[in-house]
Amino acid sequence: MKKAALCSLRIAMACAIAAPTAAWATNGYFAHGWGTKSKAMAGVATALPQDTMVTATNPAGMAFIGTSLDIGISFFNPSDRGYKANGDYATAPFPATDGRGNNFVADVPTSGFVTPGTYDSDMDWFVIPSIGFNYEINDQSTIGVSIYGNGGMNTKYDKAVWENFAPAPNQQVINNEPVPRTVPQFVPPEFGGRVLIQDGSFVPETDPIFDPMTGQQLSENGNPDSYLTPSNTTGVNLEQLFIEVPYTFKFADGKQSVGIAPVFAIQRFEARGLQPFRATSVNPDKVTNNGTDTSYGMGLHFGWYGEVTEELALGISYRTKLWMTDFDDYQGLFANGGDFDIPAMFNLGLAYKITPRLTFGFDYQHIFYDEIDAISNSNDLDLSTCFGESPKPSYCLGGKAGLGFGWKSQDVFKVGLRWDQSDKLAFFGGASYNTELLKSNQQALFNVLTPATVRWHLTLGMTYKHSSSDEFNLAFAYMPKETIDGTSPSITQTQTGSLYMEQKDIEVSWSHRF
Repeated sequence: MKKAALCSLRIAMACAIAAPTAAWATNGYFAHGWGTKSKAMAGVATALPQDTMVTATNPAGMAFIGTSLDIGISFFNPSDRGYKANGDYATAPFPATDGRGNNFVADVPTSGFVTPGTYDSDMDWFVIPSIGFNYEINDQSTIGVSIYGNGGMNTKYDKAVWENFAPAPNQQVINNEPVPRTVPQFVPPEFGGRVLIQDGSFVPETDPIFDPMTGQQLSENGNPDSYLTPSNTTGVNLEQLFIEVPYTFKFADGKQSVGIAPVFAIQRFEARGLQPFRATSVNPDKVTNNGTDTSYGMGLHFGWYGEVTEELALGISYRTKLWMTDFDDYQGLFANGGDFDIPAMFNLGLAYKITPRLTFGFDYQHIFYDEIDAISNSNDLDLSTCFGESPKPSYCLGGKAGLGFGWKSQDVFKVGLRWDQSDKLAFFGGASYNTELLKSNQQALFNVLTPATVRWHLTLGMTYKHSSSDEFNLAFAYMPKETIDGTSPSITQTQTGSLYMEQKDIEVSWSHRF
């Protein structure tokens, strides 16, 4: 058995190196659970160890798994997800002309705005593998390794979401305000000029503007060589792969255990279509369209598990913040120059055997998103002072207090049931609820890049025990569509909009006990 177990460990480590990291998550950007049986119970696992993925929630649970191997694959469908932008952006009337003698009054937007409409993100299916191995050293100790996708976020809009936030290519600006072409040229509306509109669009002024008295140039090129013009595709992709190596020790006559696990993380990130925000960044070349950047880091995971009575078990765990290397290629986007650590997580749980074949589980989880500046910093800020020459204020993109997504820490409440219908079949069910992420509804529209709106998780699953050593597991989760209405006054002024998401997840796995 020892030889077979060690062989399996080598397989597990090989898969850790080769496993894809693509992942999407539902509690903010964390998964709702890890391990097929746990996911079938809405993520309950802190006091109910059932497979080698329990270490992702509570490493102490590995003491009660034995020597075993689990291989799983999840098919995740975050669809539909996207945003709706309303047509209530601020405008002001201006005298206009089509240049052919037809004069009229046009409503001119007074700030950047998101083109009205409802837009769904593409990329609807994600494949997320996981693998875990545990080795029983002796009656008191175990060591293992588990590899899994901690979470992530992904959006891809086949549209330039921020197309109305930058001057036209080579358009002149005065005091950071784009200048439209007028008829007569260079005569502003307040002196009798009319804004030129052709084919339904404002014609930009691309010729430099000079003071007629002094000859001094009054304008500057606000978008040289289309530097601030967004690409046709907008979105972000964040992927996180965790490798956790838990060691456990049993005590109290084998009824309690403690566990400690170093957690190694690899995360990848890419942003597309954010070119207009270069103008508000302390490092404009490091905001968007720089390809995929990779970050590495680690933290520690501690846990305790105890069988208080024959019916009642308790568990508690804490995973520290994972200290990650910076995203150097996006140091002009994330606060503190590309700093994107992974937040700490706390779990508290109980499991109670109502009957020998029916077990109830409850977990409370707290995710410390407010510890990560790039995620928690507000985006409800006046960015007008971020335009212009450096040095820029610290709250500009990429600065020490740089603009973020406006998330707060999240509480998650999970309940689940396991019914061992026979020695061959077990059935699972569960539900979880999480608190809202956004600090206020004035953070909403910037979160079109990360529409993390899901609140409820409804789950089902089953296990078929094929033999004394092999099991096949299935879990299904449905996350009902949630919509958040809001604004982002510092970005779109009066314009309102909404974010929405619905999700489904199917996971299958094979468990082998040595």
